[in-house]
Amino acid sequence: MTQYTGFGGFIVLVLAVWAIVSIVGSNSGTGKKVLWILLVVFLPILGFIFWLIAGPRAASGRG
Repeated sequence: MTQYTGFGGFIVLVLAVWAIVSIVGSNSGTGKKVLWILLVVFLPILGFIFWLIAGPRAASGRG
């Protein structure tokens, strides 16, 4: 298992939290949200990349 330490680990943590907050704030169904969050939590780097490409985004405040 890869271990993240130092500044790189902090960056991975910040990106994962950002992705999770965006997923929770999206208009997707609960099941999809749970799957995306699990992906980001258990595969932080790959999950984040997959989320950037195909994941749900937070609902925009723009009208």
